[in-house]
Order: sequence, then structure tokens, then C-alpha cells
Amino acid sequence: MNAIVVYESIWGNTAAVAKAIADGLGPDARAYPTDEVPDDQLAKAELIVAGSPVFGFSLPTETMRQNILHNEADAPTPADLSHPSLRSWLDRLPAGRGHSAAFETRIWWSPRGATGTIEKRLSKLGYPPIAKAHKFVVRDKYGPLRDGELERATSWGRELRRSLDATAADNVAAPAR
Repeated sequence: MNAIVVYESIWGNTAAVAKAIADGLGPDARAYPTDEVPDDQLAKAELIVAGSPVFGFSLPTETMRQNILHNEADAPTPADLSHPSLRSWLDRLPAGRGHSAAFETRIWWSPRGATGTIEKRLSKLGYPPIAKAHKFVVRDKYGPLRDGELERATSWGRELRRSLDATAADNVAAPAR
């Protein structure tokens, strides 16, 4: 199975979840920030798992990211905006064939999130969802992650692998028409 996990992370929480998901997917899976996805890995990906933090109750825009520089002076660590947003990565992603899964990091009470946008964009490009999107909770605006979230992420990675393996087995078992 060829799987990649692509993420946008501002304070490290989404990166930690992405790496835990990749661990659950297995030894061949890797997590990459948006500007480090190798073209050869993307081309052969059977599964793209994409995730982002939630800002303004949605997938962050470039304007939201720029506002972080001006409005988050009280953050415990500086925001990492050195990688492009997941939104811009999705805008550049070529059409393909495979499956996808979406995740987000969020505060528990957020009324909306990023996963719907991620799923729609990936589906439109030929990567329909293989599983229900997951939401991982941070304790407050900057984190850290709530206890148990990394374990949940690793477990979800294992579930994604089983789903993809089952889909591949179904495709092999189905007679050609």
C-alpha cells in the first residue's frame, strides 16, 4: 500500500497527529508538510490523508495565516508559517486516482471545521474518501493535544490501512465486465 499523509501545522499539533496517523498506516507511510511531498510518492499514492488545523471555523486561508502574524503575539511559541497552506497545496494537486481521508485539529467546541472542504477538493480531483473524517482536539487555542489524541490518530491510521486493504481485495475479487 502506498499512502502519504500531507499536513499544514502552525503550532505543531497537526504535525504530531499526521505523524501518528502515518505510524498507524505502517512502515511505508510518511507524513509530509505541504511543500515536502515527493512527486514520486504523490504519483503512486493509493491513499492521501490530508489534514489541517481549524481557523475561523474552516480550512485556513492565506489571509487567516497572515493575520496569525499580527494577532497571535500571546502564543507560547512563534507560529510556523514556513510551509504553504493545505488549501494552496490542494489548489495545485493534479487529478489522480486513489482514495483519501481528511482530518483536522480543533478546539472541542468549534461549530464547523476543515474536513468538509478537504474531502470535497480531494474527491473532485479523483480521491474519494475511504473513511469518515476525524477530528483531533487541542486543549486550547495553541495546544497541546488532549490526552489520548495521538493514540487515537495511530489507531485511525490502522483503520485506514484495513479499509484500503479491504477495498483493494474487493477490486481483485470483482470480475471484470
